[in-house]
Amino acid sequence: MGQRTTTPRLTSTARTKGVTVPKLVYDFAEGNMTMKELLGGKGANLAEMTNLGLPVPPGFTITTEACKAYLRTGSVPPELADEIDHHVDVLQQKMGKKLGQADDPLLVSVRSGAAASMPGMMETVLNVGLNDDSVNGLAHQSSNPRFAWDAYRRLIQMFGKTVLGMDGEVFEQALDAAKDAKGASTDLELDADDLKGLVETFKQAVHDHTGREFPQDPRTQMDLAIEAVFGSWNSERAILYRRQERIATDLGTAVNICSMVFGNLGMDSGTGVAFTRDPSTGQPGVYGDYLQNAQGEDVVAGIRNTVPLADLEQIDKTSYDDLMTIMAKLEGHYRDLCDIEFTVERGKLWMLQTRVGKRTAAAAFRIATSLIDEGVIDTDEALRRVKGAQLAQLMFPRFDADADKDLITKAIGASPGAASGTVVFTSAAAVEAADKGEKVILVRRETNPDDLHGMIAAQGILTSRGGKTSHAAVVARGMGKTCVCGAEELDVNVAQGTIKVNGTVIEAGETISIDGTTGEVFRGEVPVVPSPVVQYFEGSLSPDAGDELVASVHRLIIHADEVRRLGVRTNADTADDAARARRFGAEGIGLCRTEHMFLGERRESVERLILADNDADLEAALAELEPLQRGDFLELLAAMDGQPVTIRLIDPPLHEFLPSMEDLAVKVALARERGEELGHDAALLTAVERLHEENPMLGLRGVRLGLVVPGLFAMQVRAIASAAVELRAQGKDPRPEIMIPLVGAVQELHLVRDEVERVLADVGVDWIIPIGTMIELPRAAVIADQIAEAADFFSFGTNDLTQTTWGFSRDDVEGAFFSRYLEKGIFAVSPFESIDREGVGALVRTGVDRGRASKPDLKLGICGEHGGDPDSIHFFHEVGLDYVSCSPFRIPVARLEAGRAALD
Repeated sequence: MGQRTTTPRLTSTARTKGVTVPKLVYDFAEGNMTMKELLGGKGANLAEMTNLGLPVPPGFTITTEACKAYLRTGSVPPELADEIDHHVDVLQQKMGKKLGQADDPLLVSVRSGAAASMPGMMETVLNVGLNDDSVNGLAHQSSNPRFAWDAYRRLIQMFGKTVLGMDGEVFEQALDAAKDAKGASTDLELDADDLKGLVETFKQAVHDHTGREFPQDPRTQMDLAIEAVFGSWNSERAILYRRQERIATDLGTAVNICSMVFGNLGMDSGTGVAFTRDPSTGQPGVYGDYLQNAQGEDVVAGIRNTVPLADLEQIDKTSYDDLMTIMAKLEGHYRDLCDIEFTVERGKLWMLQTRVGKRTAAAAFRIATSLIDEGVIDTDEALRRVKGAQLAQLMFPRFDADADKDLITKAIGASPGAASGTVVFTSAAAVEAADKGEKVILVRRETNPDDLHGMIAAQGILTSRGGKTSHAAVVARGMGKTCVCGAEELDVNVAQGTIKVNGTVIEAGETISIDGTTGEVFRGEVPVVPSPVVQYFEGSLSPDAGDELVASVHRLIIHADEVRRLGVRTNADTADDAARARRFGAEGIGLCRTEHMFLGERRESVERLILADNDADLEAALAELEPLQRGDFLELLAAMDGQPVTIRLIDPPLHEFLPSMEDLAVKVALARERGEELGHDAALLTAVERLHEENPMLGLRGVRLGLVVPGLFAMQVRAIASAAVELRAQGKDPRPEIMIPLVGAVQELHLVRDEVERVLADVGVDWIIPIGTMIELPRAAVIADQIAEAADFFSFGTNDLTQTTWGFSRDDVEGAFFSRYLEKGIFAVSPFESIDREGVGALVRTGVDRGRASKPDLKLGICGEHGGDPDSIHFFHEVGLDYVSCSPFRIPVARLEAGRAALD
């Protein structure tokens, strides 16, 4: 590519001749905001701003297709070199200068830009084009030798770390040494000679650590930087971030080559990040950070504390006014909160990036409803812009305002929430502690992309540097993590493992609490109280009470209820759970697990059932259990009066109600040694040994129990039916539905249904109680047309369906190898967390299609954990289920996502 040099360049295969190939490079003026998949978010938005006539430095974008080709083959497409040559020539003509030109060099940035925002996760190299000759030309042209040598040292530092894979600490230590020698506290105090010496130190470090000289050819610098950006798509932190945010692994990143503008030319220059609304609260206003005499990475890295964006009005009124005009234009154009990066070069404003900004969950709801009121979007669009995961965040507790608190400092609330935990100072320590189940607060001077593991593991993040646009703030908001930034009073000493503040010393392992809304940091653990959003769903806080966030949530959840087709039920086994779920908006119970009613003090009754070795003892044990079951169903059906209650007959293997075989064996052995009566324990051990199965998940359970243990299902059905009859006599409207688990053959269901109907008739039920089954075996999904003949409804048990489809036991494999599968990309997310659409989902679709082909009015639902997962809910809407069922706390999330699914 470009002029030939002896320095390694982009690795390329042979040129393709006589074959039409896709265009791989686009000038900024050739794209637009709709082309994110091809140009990446950054490139598409640079193109959009260029076409809006905004001041964007000229440049071009290398497409994601080029990156995908590189990732597939390990080399760039052969035609890419010529396309870059052409666009470099065009850029040089526009700028009136050339790469490597000794007297007035063209410098460019090489920046990543994926279709989905991944802040700080991939590489950027600035000031590409500087070398030992052109640095002098830049010094002369700018009349600022300090600036030129600072730009050169930054290039070597970024290039060494991102392109050559050097440890960034090598450069940081050299910079610190230069400041120490000068007696300087910041790099701004280093003069041109100091920086010139630092350049030589950096170049020597490159040679020492890589065995090669820092490349002097500008095109080689560009080529290697492009290849590094491509490769950074599969960096450890990028993979981790994509997994966290559920971003597809095969999108690739675009690369943006943009002519440099400089914010570090002096105090009349600077760089900043701006938001058209507060990303933490959603309030309109002037929000952002500005840093004089700095390049862009200084702001997001948080290595120097910024001033509020509003201060720019006093620093440079013309640039401030221009920026305000552009911000208003961009928000009007994108119809949303915009996140903007800009540079002021000697009083001239330049736009370097815009995107629809990441925001907190609270800001998402407030902005959505504000834009409705402003006439910018309609309510459907507002609903599309909020997510169930965000609503779930808003339901987390917050600190009790009335509790005693030991305030140690107050800084910038960068990402809301209430988090308490022990102090750790490294990401490795955060991960290690989290693996042990400990809650930690990650404390850093500032975070960088390599801290992502620790940020994910921690309950919250606290930094002594940076503001609302620092790396810590942006990433924490995206993850919904509590974050406080810019706590300048804190002297964070990572090496010693201490925080010093106002004479107080806090060491690693001590507990602190951080409030991401107020920015307050407290010593010790602070009690929490329910969030206002939970109080609203519980019915104790009116949407008209004056809480703006609650009012926004209310408006959008009500609209979701108006547009959704899917019903939302709950999984509940007790009257208390049912009542809470009903307050949260549940429209019935989709799964009552009757086996949960046999735990606790009732285990003895179950033990008698299992130990019964004749008909009389079996009947006596069942008679003992029946009134207990009846009482449970009376409470449950009354709590959900007027709504359907799907009751699953006993499902798990009977040995799960007995003590473990190991414990019993030890007790019996000890009793023998002491010469004691073996008695009950020995009988239990015999029963456990008799019931022991190598794979109980696939053994005597579900419908098989009902067919093998005489009277077991009949007892449960009598309890259900008699409870319902009693409630109807009281004028109530009980609506039980009886569900038979683990059916794999229609004959099983016919046999149990016959028994159920006989019991219902004997009890005197003179109305229809639906009888259905769970579809939780692949065979059941495949023969759903047959099973539908004997069923009034299906409920897909996607927990077991996932296990039986994949062929693994959830309890065994999640800890054994799931983490490796996630790391290797076999899973993008655990199939127990979000429905596996290709495998398990295909079986669900088959079950739906075949079941309804046999019985068009067949009612269909889902009661596995997936019923509360936002992504899965969209799939269940798509395949035509009638309802989802989930835990009570996830009811609001399911309501919201069901509404959003209806708008897809």
